Amino acid sequence: MSIAAPAPTAPPLETQTTAGNYFVSNYPPFSFWKTDRVPEATAAMQRAPEAGTPLGVYLHIPFCRKRCHFCYFRVYTDKNAAAIKSYLDAALSELSLYAAQPFIGGRRANFVYFGGGTPSYLSVEQLRYLTDGMKARLSWEDAEEVTFECEPGTLTEAKLHAIRDMGVTRLSLGVENFDDHILEINGRAHHGQEIDRAYAAARAAGFPQINIDLIAGMVEETEDNWRQCVAKTLALAPDSVTIYQMEVPYNTTLYRRMKEEGKLAAPVADWETKRRWVQEAFAELEKAGYTVGSAYTAVRDKARTRFVYRDKLWAGADLLSLGVASFGHIGGVHYQNHHDFDPYIERLNKGELPIYRALTPSADERLIREFILQLKLGAVSLRYFAEKFNVDPRARFAEPLDRIRQLGHLSMDGDTVRINREGLLQVDRLLHEFFLPEHRNARYA
Repeated sequence: MSIAAPAPTAPPLETQTTAGNYFVSNYPPFSFWKTDRVPEATAAMQRAPEAGTPLGVYLHIPFCRKRCHFCYFRVYTDKNAAAIKSYLDAALSELSLYAAQPFIGGRRANFVYFGGGTPSYLSVEQLRYLTDGMKARLSWEDAEEVTFECEPGTLTEAKLHAIRDMGVTRLSLGVENFDDHILEINGRAHHGQEIDRAYAAARAAGFPQINIDLIAGMVEETEDNWRQCVAKTLALAPDSVTIYQMEVPYNTTLYRRMKEEGKLAAPVADWETKRRWVQEAFAELEKAGYTVGSAYTAVRDKARTRFVYRDKLWAGADLLSLGVASFGHIGGVHYQNHHDFDPYIERLNKGELPIYRALTPSADERLIREFILQLKLGAVSLRYFAEKFNVDPRARFAEPLDRIRQLGHLSMDGDTVRINREGLLQVDRLLHEFFLPEHRNARYA
């Protein structure tokens, strides 16, 4: 008597949103990076770059008007002008130390990203001081892309024109929602009318690309509110739209409230609702002529609009990362800076690099990292990985590829592996299928 093979089972499909990080932003997970491996990062910086490897620069600006209740980044709402000046000076000192290292190898920055926190929290004078100092140390004159994150309520016409004059090509507006009540109850600092004013001023300033960020499933968000958010986004017609599904990481105000009240489920939309809302938004964007280019992003003009920072980083570019708690990648080694304000500045005042922890992934881990990150784009070339890593991805990933295929989310067409829309809407949980066994229970991925 033959026994039928068991049907494939998906990773556990959670319904309610519970605490934890689900978004896969790197591999191996950050929790495996260690302080005793910092010498590996400094050694990598003493080596010349591998030919053809682009160099990016990321700077973390950790200042905000308010801390959002869902924010898990290192941010500060209590720093005065003197503290901010000391931080900018430290970041420039950090860049000076790196600019003298062999890993630069005569390269200029191919892409630059100002993240936060709130980069647009800085005044025009502070921004000019910072960017002029950065350019004097490492040119980004030939950069393909310079991205700058903004909170709408911090923007004025003068500041936007100054940001554009600094060379910013991609302005990313952290809209998240358009409704004042939803914004306020989730801890956002801006209001709806500030979004309209900031967007109009940004268009007038002539940025080549304006991106709008939305979050599906915020506290007290409703079906009607989400439809209105999508409609208002379409009316603005940004060059790209990035949509995230609401999470509640452990180091957030929301999680602390859950813990105090003894609640396991977060007061936000469940996963099924969030996935459906993102799908509905993508469908409306596609009707308006947008192209969905990843698990999170739709672009209005695919031929003209790119996200160089994402695409280069996911293909193994070097990322020189500056600022408190920032994550970088040099010569195949991952590193993170000190995650507190004072230790970061103190190290640099001593003329020392502020690296706190690091990890050198194995060749197999590097393969996994690029493969899973690029799967978020919806399609990957098997030939690319075979040529770059000298490994047949069909053989190396036979089991996870087959499992996801049998679940109905993956197909292979010649050289191309594709994740369908249903799979992309839950891609971060599917990617754990590719993790090495020792990494599968890590909550911070």
